[in-house]
Amino acid sequence: MDQPVIGIDVAKASLDAYVHPSGARFRVANDDLGIKTLLEQLKTFPQATVILEATGGLEFRVAAALASAGFPIAIVNPRQVRDFARAMGRLAKTDPIDAEILALFGERVRPEPRPIPDATLRSLEAHVARRRQLVDMITAESNRFGQATDPDIKKQIKRHITWLQHELKSVDTDLGDAMRHSPIWRAKDQLIQSAPGVGRVTSFTLLAQFPQLGTLRGKQAAALVGVAPFNVDSGTLRGRRHIWGGRASIRSVLYMATLSAVRYNPVIAEFYQRLLRAGKAKKLALVACSRKLLVILNAMLRDNRPWTPAHLDPQHGC
Repeated sequence: MDQPVIGIDVAKASLDAYVHPSGARFRVANDDLGIKTLLEQLKTFPQATVILEATGGLEFRVAAALASAGFPIAIVNPRQVRDFARAMGRLAKTDPIDAEILALFGERVRPEPRPIPDATLRSLEAHVARRRQLVDMITAESNRFGQATDPDIKKQIKRHITWLQHELKSVDTDLGDAMRHSPIWRAKDQLIQSAPGVGRVTSFTLLAQFPQLGTLRGKQAAALVGVAPFNVDSGTLRGRRHIWGGRASIRSVLYMATLSAVRYNPVIAEFYQRLLRAGKAKKLALVACSRKLLVILNAMLRDNRPWTPAHLDPQHGC
């Protein structure tokens, strides 16, 4: 455990770094000059692993700079780090404390460093996130339109919905262009969409926000998305299994794809009906189908093969 671990708390205006076990601390501005200064300060720890939290994109600039300088980078789930802090009895939360907790988390848990997504993937992820925001805003405004009684307010809301729909169409065009201009992403997109029930939005979301798909075992993929059941057992008690955690944005589009797949994908449809005949609740059966669909998609990318009924074969991990 002699290898240093650097925890960096990323805020909009500043970066706080803590080096374990030396105890060195640094604070710089979260801009180009600040990142350059931080790299100079961290040169004395060339063998260190850097731990950052996923902060919705704020971490990418400093992570890319550190990775270019040769530092292994691990971007971790904020909830795991917060649970780790509570388990240690560290309830106070400030940027310097968070940096120290990140370093301790890295030293104890040793998360695996992963390569930083390239510019194409980051752009794709940003467009997918923006599309989700626009859809949410359209839904919210549509609800307000239905509740409004004043004619002028209804006109304003209608104009805003029209503008949002125009922006949504523009984002969809940009997503399509990004796919067409990248042979690698185009090939993956075609593979994913070859599965009946899976459309553009599901494919784009999986490619942008789940780049590990196709490199994991089926159970690992299901756990990361949050569709793998966890045991609730103690002694002789055998509790009901529950899904927990994971990536909510991916789970949402996967669930919508599953609603289509139980009608149009023969593999998923047969599995769904079999679960219903066994007495499973519909929602429980749909979650199980979401998990099966994800495992199939993972196998398709892993094997570089489009969807076929052969995915019923147990060797695909389904």
